[in-house]
Amino acid sequence: MPNHEFYMDLALNNARSMRGQTYPNPLVGSVIVNNGRIIGVGAHLKAGEPHAEIHALRMAGEAAKGGTIYVTLEPCSHHGRTGPCAEAIINAGLKKAVVATLDPNPVVSGNGVKMLEDAGIEVVVGIREEESRKMNEVFNKFIVDQRPFVILKAASTLDGKIATHQLDSKWITSEEARYDVHKLRSENQAILVGVGTVIEDDPELTARIPNGRNPLRIVLDSKLRIPLEAKLVTDSLADTWIFTAQQVDVNKKRQLEERGIRVFETSGETKVDIQDVLRILGEHSVSSLFIEGGGTVNASFLEQGLIDKVVLYFAPKLVGGKNAPTFLEGSGFDLMKDAIDLEEGEFTKVGKDFKFTAYPVRR
Repeated sequence: MPNHEFYMDLALNNARSMRGQTYPNPLVGSVIVNNGRIIGVGAHLKAGEPHAEIHALRMAGEAAKGGTIYVTLEPCSHHGRTGPCAEAIINAGLKKAVVATLDPNPVVSGNGVKMLEDAGIEVVVGIREEESRKMNEVFNKFIVDQRPFVILKAASTLDGKIATHQLDSKWITSEEARYDVHKLRSENQAILVGVGTVIEDDPELTARIPNGRNPLRIVLDSKLRIPLEAKLVTDSLADTWIFTAQQVDVNKKRQLEERGIRVFETSGETKVDIQDVLRILGEHSVSSLFIEGGGTVNASFLEQGLIDKVVLYFAPKLVGGKNAPTFLEGSGFDLMKDAIDLEEGEFTKVGKDFKFTAYPVRR
């Protein structure tokens, strides 16, 4: 019997190798096997370019006939920027398709499998299904809700402090943890901070790793307080978008736009409406948003139920001080029963620090 899990794991690894460069498309990998030999492998590289199945079929050539294709996501059945992969699989003469999971895209879901089965191809669905879904958690959220998958990242001491009471924050975590954060920046399409962070730290918000991809930089700035000399305005390392409120300084807006900064007015009178932020980002095909804000920005997203995943780095340090800022502030919840539960929590060691990833429980 063929080892479906073995070949699907190869396909998953192919897909994961493209993390951060396929958005808003999903990560997809494919492997073609015939007579016990791997004859084709592929991964989707970039939106608008051939899908993973096409790369694998091109590598396999005529040898694909009568073989089995493994693919981490249901082959597409519709014409988009590329042709339908299900049709290409049929034309190649494959006899079997092993699919990790159906495509959540309503345009595709189930149709690709049906097209293959109608052509007489045996289809097996569900091999490494959970791994495939987790790998594409960003795409799965975006394609259904048309809003970005939102990740809240914070780095703090064990007592939750992101700076001392004198606002000294360099450095809380180790060099290894900071490198890990830059990898996450590179993997996400956009990064968000509040204007307070810009004024205090003047960050670049770039991915400073080899071959890193700089994310789109988002600033929440209800009164357009961002300095015109801030790096996010002047460095041209990545695009910067500012979201503001209705009562905006028209002259400051013009000055920012003259410098190539896009300014979006949300429906909030005096505060940025973050629901509008996510809606607008979705309309611009931004599928993932990495939040590196302060305690107030973090709380605003969390209290409105807009966080899909948390990534927290804890340094083995204690700072203390009731006036030292924490990574989660805002008004908070009145009762413990209203506190946000986290599930699927996982701790890993990064340098001397602890990385915790989890998902807020939806109510």
